[in-house]
Amino acid sequence: MARYIGPSCKLCRREGEKLFLKGSRCYTEKCAFERRGYSPGEHGQSKGGRRRGSSEYVQRLREKQKVRRLYGLLETQFANIFSEADRLKGITGENLLALLERRLDNVVYRLGFAPSRKSARQLVLHRHFTVDGQTVNIPSYLVRPGQVIKVREGSRNLDIIHQALKEQGRELALPYLRLDKARLEGQMLEVPKRAEIPTLCSEQLIVELYSK
Repeated sequence: MARYIGPSCKLCRREGEKLFLKGSRCYTEKCAFERRGYSPGEHGQSKGGRRRGSSEYVQRLREKQKVRRLYGLLETQFANIFSEADRLKGITGENLLALLERRLDNVVYRLGFAPSRKSARQLVLHRHFTVDGQTVNIPSYLVRPGQVIKVREGSRNLDIIHQALKEQGRELALPYLRLDKARLEGQMLEVPKRAEIPTLCSEQLIVELYSK
């Protein structure tokens, strides 16, 4: 399947805020957004690098693009998740974020086993994690409440995992996840509620975009 392989920092600059796509580098002075906080491209620095007076459509589109890039999804993947969220009972925007948070690659990242969602996706694809004792190599797998995510026995010495756990203090502890660093395992305790999800976005704008 196709995947964006261009510069991650360009995506942050395009959205006008840090998306923390490169893990620990985003917290240092090496972060490209800190050095060049304007939009990429030939006219990025003109008028502060931002479009003035954007239409409502552009605002909705940018919000969707921000969330899609934050979770590392393609257009079709994101649209499919939105369709599923729309079919569920409750508020569509909140359902959308809950489904995104339940993806296995995101859970691995949130637990602190990977420095970024991109790294988490690679670790999952390379079969470094089990869910309830079974190896799962599908990043889009939706973790259910009660399921245990564990580092496989043969992967317990991977430097990238241990380094990520050392730096995990930068992330807030989330009430819907439990982490046992000693056993290199975590568990989803419940379906995430909107108030508990630290993603800064206006999901209602995304709903409005797809409703047109």
